[in-house]
Amino acid sequence: MHILLACDKFKGTLTSAQVATALTPALTDAGHTVASVPIADGGDGTVAAALAAGFEGRTTTVGGPLGHPVEAQWARSGDTALVELAQASGLALVTPSRDSALNAGTHGTGAVITAALDAGCTRIVLAVGGSSSTDGGAGMLTALGAQLLNDSGQPVPPGGLGLLEVDRIDLTGLDERLRGTEVILASDVDNPLLGEVGAAAVYGPQKGAQPTEVALLDRALAHFRDRLAQTAGLGALLPEGTTVEDLALTPGAGAAGGTGFGAMTVLGAQMRPGADYIMELVGFADALAAADLVVTGEGRFDAQTLHGKGPGEVIDRAREAGLPVWVVCGAAELTADDSPGVTGIIELRSLAPEETCLRDPQPVVAQAGAELARRLGG
Repeated sequence: MHILLACDKFKGTLTSAQVATALTPALTDAGHTVASVPIADGGDGTVAAALAAGFEGRTTTVGGPLGHPVEAQWARSGDTALVELAQASGLALVTPSRDSALNAGTHGTGAVITAALDAGCTRIVLAVGGSSSTDGGAGMLTALGAQLLNDSGQPVPPGGLGLLEVDRIDLTGLDERLRGTEVILASDVDNPLLGEVGAAAVYGPQKGAQPTEVALLDRALAHFRDRLAQTAGLGALLPEGTTVEDLALTPGAGAAGGTGFGAMTVLGAQMRPGADYIMELVGFADALAAADLVVTGEGRFDAQTLHGKGPGEVIDRAREAGLPVWVVCGAAELTADDSPGVTGIIELRSLAPEETCLRDPQPVVAQAGAELARRLGG
């Protein structure tokens, strides 16, 4: 058979390309031909997936979530730049605490976008999973030339808490090159900006926010929305007939601590489901058309996988094409019977102790490839 490997990363252990590399030998030894495309949904690992698909890697030194320097990798193909927010402003770059929840920002992400503009890119794909901040994308916008000023005309502090001090927003210094740049917001998040299902309430706790900080950040984002609504010249940047208030309610506005809102409001970003758009970038449709069977997977296969994550999208598309799908994962909370379109599941934890799966997963994934070859041969 011609087998397509379309796996996501195994978070914290292997990239999608490493998973494919480990699975391949046993399948080819069994007489199958194997092709692979990397899968990602807009979170951490998206740049790695793009690089595995042939994008060119670039690295830019920027200020991290709390201002410390970080090496942020991004990817380029022609005039398209893939910017992964997690590389510059990600949760993995801080130790989550109440302080970081209030003060982490997205300035570094804006600096990476500037580097992409400097390189001549005219399409920016902004992948926004894995954020450490809840600043509405304000830091990103200041890196691109916007000014957020207090009532004394001074720049407000970075981070979500600083938004409470914003008296006026000046967009006159916004990088002119953005006017000729298409910005795509790639995210698997459909939360609005504010409220019980908004950026602060849903994602603040995983960033270190306690109930007090969640309330402060939600109020800060509302204040930022209101000040943007009063900003001179912003109306020309908005889609016709759309208000700032409308965009705050748009699914995806709450992505990455409200960065989705900032990107849609000021940068004119168009929201696209992350898994769907990344699959388009890496050429999944053509690879699927040549396949007889598909293998997908990630670290944990659970109900969330089937709702917007990359492997879930792979399963849906393969099922539409009438192709069998096998899942290789670290651990599964679902059975094949629970997962429409899934023929079978192979768990790494059934092949080796969990400690081994986490410490040295590549040989265990190779075992999973051998087990899959055995089952296919049967």
